[in-house]
Amino acid sequence: MLIRKDPEVLTMANEDVQRTLEELSRNLKESKAWLEEAQRVAHLGYWVWDLETNHLIWSDETYRIFGLTPQEGLIDLDKVREMIHPDDREAVFRTAGEAVRSGARADCEHRLFRPNGEMRIVHSLGDLKKDSSGRPYQIFGTTQDITERKRAEEAFQEISRKLLESNARLEEAQRIANVGHYSWNLIENRVVWSDEVYRIYGLSPQQGPIDLAMVREMIHPADRELVFHAAEDALQSEVPVDIEHRLVRPDGEVRTIHSVGTVKRDTSGRPYEMFGTAQDVTDRRRSEEALKQSQFYLSEGQRLAHMGSWAFNDSGHYWSDELYKIYGLDPQNGAPTVEQYLELIHPQDRTSMAESIKRMQEEHCGFDQIERIVRPDGQLRYIRAVAIPVIEQEVFKGFIGTTMDVTEQELLTQELRREQAYLTEAQSLTHIGSWAANFATMQNFHLSDETYRIHGLDPRQGPTPLERFWATLHPEDEPVVRATIENAIRTGTDYEIHEFRIRRADDGQIRVLRSIGHRNPAGEIGEYVGITMDITELKRAEEEREKLRQLEADLAHINRVNMLGELSAALAHEIKQPIAASITSANACLRWLARDPPDLERARAAAARIEEDGNRAADVINRLRSFYKKGSPPKREAVDIKEILREMTALFRTEALRHSVRIHSELHEERPHVLADRVQLQQVFMNLMLNALEAMKDSGGELTITSRSNPEGQLVVSISDTGVGLPAENTERIFDAFHTTKPQGTGMGLAITRSIVEAHGGRVWATANQGAGATLHFTLPAKAGARA
Repeated sequence: MLIRKDPEVLTMANEDVQRTLEELSRNLKESKAWLEEAQRVAHLGYWVWDLETNHLIWSDETYRIFGLTPQEGLIDLDKVREMIHPDDREAVFRTAGEAVRSGARADCEHRLFRPNGEMRIVHSLGDLKKDSSGRPYQIFGTTQDITERKRAEEAFQEISRKLLESNARLEEAQRIANVGHYSWNLIENRVVWSDEVYRIYGLSPQQGPIDLAMVREMIHPADRELVFHAAEDALQSEVPVDIEHRLVRPDGEVRTIHSVGTVKRDTSGRPYEMFGTAQDVTDRRRSEEALKQSQFYLSEGQRLAHMGSWAFNDSGHYWSDELYKIYGLDPQNGAPTVEQYLELIHPQDRTSMAESIKRMQEEHCGFDQIERIVRPDGQLRYIRAVAIPVIEQEVFKGFIGTTMDVTEQELLTQELRREQAYLTEAQSLTHIGSWAANFATMQNFHLSDETYRIHGLDPRQGPTPLERFWATLHPEDEPVVRATIENAIRTGTDYEIHEFRIRRADDGQIRVLRSIGHRNPAGEIGEYVGITMDITELKRAEEEREKLRQLEADLAHINRVNMLGELSAALAHEIKQPIAASITSANACLRWLARDPPDLERARAAAARIEEDGNRAADVINRLRSFYKKGSPPKREAVDIKEILREMTALFRTEALRHSVRIHSELHEERPHVLADRVQLQQVFMNLMLNALEAMKDSGGELTITSRSNPEGQLVVSISDTGVGLPAENTERIFDAFHTTKPQGTGMGLAITRSIVEAHGGRVWATANQGAGATLHFTLPAKAGARA
């Protein structure tokens, strides 16, 4: 590789160079004019930033680089900030801030706008100075206009002769900046390196020309063709060489260098020399890569977490990319103002947020709150905003913060709150409390509000120990409760205590409870979750229902007696008929026996008829006895509907003939059996058939009994008549107690019917026929699917 000196980089010095220049200032008075001229020609100025006073001093050339007139005194830092290109401003001051914090050299390229609107590109280096205690107090640096490198290089060559006496200092500057220069004599094909170039290549400095073939071999194989192609292009054109490439040192270490070179030509335009610089930018590139990687990780982490970051201070307002996405804004438009930001807040939250921002600015305090925003696309989102004030040496510097999109979490939280409210309300309505506890360690993990209320405790008083709940147990029931739970713990099983009493802690009232506990298989020994139900009212209701059931049974018995009274004539006929037939058959039997010889065969037939008629009369009397006797506790058993219907038809046959009513049935053949109390089912058929007969007593007609199965697997029985039909309005009232349309009726027949049917798990209803009359239906569980 062909190398030559680059004067513009040779003048770049860090703090050490500045101190050296200060120490040697007396010796350099005679060259001060030359150095000033060198700065002007190389467009290289220096600056001093006093960190304690925040004052800035520029050299004249620095003024000229910025397009300003040199002046005495301090520089307006805010004015400098405004001159830096807006896109580079943050990076420049971030680099300076990092240099102050870490002590690393400040090194950055950036653009600036001169007052006349011209944009220039400058390269700034700065080193930090610290006092004896290690506290930073000053940054000394250089700023070079690198907009026109070729012009700057030519200017440096022109004044390089004037800087021979300061060559040692410039070499030191090269060492500090890791910048070396080279010169390639194109006529003699000879290359000369500065000492720093040797060090960059991992070689020991030496006198004399460089072995160009060795340099070629040290360039990374992947970059070798690119480097020499760039050199060839520079020779063929007037475009300077400006390239980055890798090299492999003798010890195997790979370094990255930045090479810049310009070609000198004679009056005929023939190139005769290439002069340039080589700078080791390995650490800078690694830092840049690490910074890019870090920024990528940060950006990716924010994207995955839906969290953006922001900062607000005198330097400006910073928003991360993810923050713009959260608010649905375009980063190209920059961070919004406070007014623009408040426009994004949901109208109902805007006043509260404005007050928070005002308090934050006035009191320099942070905040942490959830608010709603309406994005430009109209989408409603929930965000959590956190702000923290930045205080340095008791001086307020600004704010930093984060904003997280918590829409999904907030909606889920709201849903959980609603469900919790529903659960709490449901527990309150049903008097069922939930809990989780360890009975072995006597620890409560969870107690619903209803559990507290059931035991007469106040949930607002905070966590209550398990002993307080044990203390409410009724003394007579406590041994059973404890024994049940202890046995469940010992065997590792669930438990259920169907009924036990407590004495409420607040009013001393006795309540009856039921408790169910489920062992937590993933928990420790004794851990259970369960429910406690207040069944006091249920217990009372069951007692009242039992009393009501007994009253209904008594009323049904009375009702049957009344009905049989109404049917006395028909019943007398039913009994008289088989008795009369028996007497006739007995007389015939005597006559057959009185013959000589006796006609035994005919006498035997007459005796058989007597037995048959006697049994028929006994059946009628047995039926009457079953209707007359007082009901015992209901007994569910398989009952044949056909048999019940035959009994009822026989009972009402005479009454039906008297009123010209024909009775016939169409029963389902496959499922004629139901699970029911026989006497109560007889009561249902008697009530409904008698009701139908009375509806047709003045006109005659037809009474039809049918059965079928419904989709739920129940047996549906329908009793239809052709009588006067149903009331025009409020048909359901016919099943109400004491509601009747008959002058002598009690209004209890259909009410008792409904009570019996519903007690069997069915229902009863009435429909009007398309022609005359009405149909009353009731359902009963079939034997296979019935409830016991």
